[in-house]
Amino acid sequence: MGKTSMIHAIVDQYSHCEWVENSMSANENNLIWIDLEMTGLDPERDRIIEIATLVTDANLNILAEGPTIAVHQSDEQLALMDDWNVRTHTASGLVERVKASTMGDREAELATLEFLKQWVPAGKSPICGNSIGQDRRFLFKYMPELEVYFHYRYLDVSTLKELARRWKPEILDGFTKQGTHQAMDDIRESVAELAYYREHFIKL
Repeated sequence: MGKTSMIHAIVDQYSHCEWVENSMSANENNLIWIDLEMTGLDPERDRIIEIATLVTDANLNILAEGPTIAVHQSDEQLALMDDWNVRTHTASGLVERVKASTMGDREAELATLEFLKQWVPAGKSPICGNSIGQDRRFLFKYMPELEVYFHYRYLDVSTLKELARRWKPEILDGFTKQGTHQAMDDIRESVAELAYYREHFIKL
């Protein structure tokens, strides 16, 4: 089983999330999930090289997956990556996809916005993901129109992870990430992880 198939299995096993088939409908309670892959951690020096988004309903059922876009960057920019990023993004094939891509920051931003507008009104969804503050820093720098499409609030799954580590550490081994460092895989895992914490950590 490939890693992507394993991630779908994780969603099914831990979260009971579903890919819901229905007509497109913009709903202010829908949630926008996003993940970026970057050349590094400093938005003043590094750049976005991949963006992916998906939309869930309020119960974490996946309604639609947006475009997964490799964002073109120059060879000079890619040469600034550290060893970890070179190894990771070369092994995943992302470096070659970035070099071959014809979409820059603005084109990727517009394509993502076109998708999101079909599902969530502007300013309604918090920005959802894992350690999502880092992604938002890069959006603010390189995709400002997309950044302001989100509500100012955050839905950061890593907050629950840190609380569980301190308050109920025995549940942490119940969810294992595949860690492909491919944007759409990472988002699917974030949705499944939140659903796991909802089942095993949050009292409803």
